[in-house]
Amino acid sequence: MENEVIEFDIGLGGGVGSSGREVDDDGVDIEHPVDDEDMIDSPQNISGGGGFGGGSGEIYLPEGDLHDLEPYEGMEFESEEAAKAFYNSYARRVGFSTRVSSSRRSRRDGAIIQRQFVCAKEGFRNLNEKRTKDREIKRPRTITRVGCKASLSVKMQDSGKWVVSGFVRGHNHELVPPDQVHCLRSHRQISGPAKTLIDTLQAAGLGPRRIMSALIKEYGGISKVGFTEVDCRNYMRNNRQRSLEGDIQLLLDYLKQMHAENANFFYAVQNDEDQSMCNVVWADSRSRMNYTYFGDTVTFDTTYRSNRYRLPFAPFTGVNHHGQPILFGCAFMINESESSFVWLFKTWLMAVSGRPPVSITTDHDTVVGSAIAQVFPETRHRFCKWHIFKKCQEKLSQVFLEHPTFEADFHKCVNLTESVDEFESCWLALIDRYDLRDHEWLQTIYSARRHWVPVYLRDTFFAEMSITQRSDSMNSYFDGYINASTSLNQFFKLYEKALESRNEKEVKADYDTMNTSPVLKTPSPMEKQASEFYTRKLFIRFQEELVGTLTFMASKIDDDSEIIAYQVAKYGEDHKSYDVKFNVLEMRATCSCQMFEFSGLLCRHVLAVFRVTNVLTLPPHFILKRWTRNAKSSVNLEEHASGLYTNYLESHTVRYNTLRHEAFKFVDEGAKSLDVYEVAMSALQDGAKKVALASKNEGRAVMVNGRSRDDLMRHRSSYNLSTGRSHMTAGQSLSEEDMDRKIGELINDLESANQKCELYRANLLSVLKEIEDHKLQLAIKVQNVKISLKDGI
Repeated sequence: MENEVIEFDIGLGGGVGSSGREVDDDGVDIEHPVDDEDMIDSPQNISGGGGFGGGSGEIYLPEGDLHDLEPYEGMEFESEEAAKAFYNSYARRVGFSTRVSSSRRSRRDGAIIQRQFVCAKEGFRNLNEKRTKDREIKRPRTITRVGCKASLSVKMQDSGKWVVSGFVRGHNHELVPPDQVHCLRSHRQISGPAKTLIDTLQAAGLGPRRIMSALIKEYGGISKVGFTEVDCRNYMRNNRQRSLEGDIQLLLDYLKQMHAENANFFYAVQNDEDQSMCNVVWADSRSRMNYTYFGDTVTFDTTYRSNRYRLPFAPFTGVNHHGQPILFGCAFMINESESSFVWLFKTWLMAVSGRPPVSITTDHDTVVGSAIAQVFPETRHRFCKWHIFKKCQEKLSQVFLEHPTFEADFHKCVNLTESVDEFESCWLALIDRYDLRDHEWLQTIYSARRHWVPVYLRDTFFAEMSITQRSDSMNSYFDGYINASTSLNQFFKLYEKALESRNEKEVKADYDTMNTSPVLKTPSPMEKQASEFYTRKLFIRFQEELVGTLTFMASKIDDDSEIIAYQVAKYGEDHKSYDVKFNVLEMRATCSCQMFEFSGLLCRHVLAVFRVTNVLTLPPHFILKRWTRNAKSSVNLEEHASGLYTNYLESHTVRYNTLRHEAFKFVDEGAKSLDVYEVAMSALQDGAKKVALASKNEGRAVMVNGRSRDDLMRHRSSYNLSTGRSHMTAGQSLSEEDMDRKIGELINDLESANQKCELYRANLLSVLKEIEDHKLQLAIKVQNVKISLKDGI
């Protein structure tokens, strides 16, 4: 038989076709198949008609006189596509969506000779295909199939034309009204003129929401546009991916060239199932070394992933010792699935050191957050507050217009509350005042408050100079270089310009720190010490806190001899105080504002306590190396910047606090009874006389081998008497004047030796720094070898 045929399912439809074969029910919308519940795709979503199990049992026929517009048996078309277009046009007028159900092929040449087009509600969903072996899907979608029988069948004739062989007119569900028919899948099509307008507006940097607003205005209504914002968003995404596919080889060639020029330049490519490149991550040698110095806090900037930008670019950045943004690596994210972000984070971490950061900041993104929880389980994850505030202006635009004071109140609630309880009460008052308890977006960000509200985050280091200040946008590293219109061809030059500019700014900051002296505002030895340790910008920030202590009062509220509690408040503002606890022996202090934990700089509240307790210099554990001028050196030798005077002051502080601690214990014991009190007072009076005598002779009390000169003289006199040589006169021994002169000569020799030691020490530091730099280079090479071996396995 010439036209013996076999049944063939093309896999675009679902349910039960004329052949009785069950197929997948989700193949029509290949752009965004997961959003059934977010769009009106069926009458049951509009009016409640239909449902799982075969509809209502009634037959719904098209209203009005459509006889001349309806298909009929024997009707001819020039091609299969013409028949499909006619039936879909008919469905749009009537109010339902269509899809292809089944077809037949010729056994002779495999050509399609029969098609069946059906209502999109034909058949039933096969739920078993939506489940894995052990678990159900996380987000089950709305059931839309109700077993509708409406269909159109066409066959190809020997003449090559297609003729209607069957037509079922009635539906078992309600039909969609004209003002909603544009939401049905088979009728959501972007016309040529609309595509041109979208391309033009996308190139100008507009996002899908603003583009849809322009289209609605241009066409005179959403129903006349012919598609939804989801379709616009998908078109823009696919458009961007198509434009990238032609240029993606340029990126690979660039990365290969950079690796050839420097073996420490790292890059990795993730391929998808068909072996085409979907994601890339890279880090140059400077970025990898930067992470070893400043990788305690990281920002992963996903701003450029938005449809507004033509490049799916995502840099890893941090903060250097000058408070400037620095680069830790970059990525191109074409595939933005959770597994892709997991691959990205693991690969990047392996490239930089394998040591996870203390904290990481990203945009508010569920997929990115899930990947971070898997790769960095011990890292504190924060959402960028700047992006949330920006989103707030968009989501609450009507509230902003109706209530001019809302923005200031929102800012005050988030940034200026001092405790969790204060924030919680302030938040409740805010949403009640503006009647926003049921606002969905506010509920969402409130549930995530521990990831972005400062009072929940200030116990973790984020390298920011202030807890309450408004943070800058995360994408500050490439600000002024990459924008919405940047193409991949332009990217390489702009990327290198940004790196060059940032590096030059760091060099300039290094030069200013090392070759100029800041203006000191107080006679405090602590300020002088800080000016010699910190970089210029960090010193200025510390200086602000130090000068700020002059308006603060520290009052002791508790003392258990080891831990002393102070209440610190600005003069005249006792209602707003901070609690500082000071460990006298360990020279450690904590403040309720937690500025040191958050930024690595001591707050004015702790410094005020240091002022009243005569702590004249910063204890070493309060000077974070990452903020010092030697942040990039791994040498642990102490700086001699403060000289002998600083060492003396530090030892004086230690002596003061040790004596104070012992004195408290002495007082506690001496006050237990009258007898003990009298003994204690007698001992105290004797001790006071000895201290006064020692103070009087302090200028002559030169120590030799741990003993004073007077002790040595008394020891020598005692020795002479005991050996019967008491006849020796003072003239036969060294006179006091000769001894002072001799001691002066020894002191001069000691100072000269100290100067030589400093010279040797400076040379040693230089050599050690070169060794450390060489070690870092070797470590990066070893890491590259490990990565190569892993890739080889």
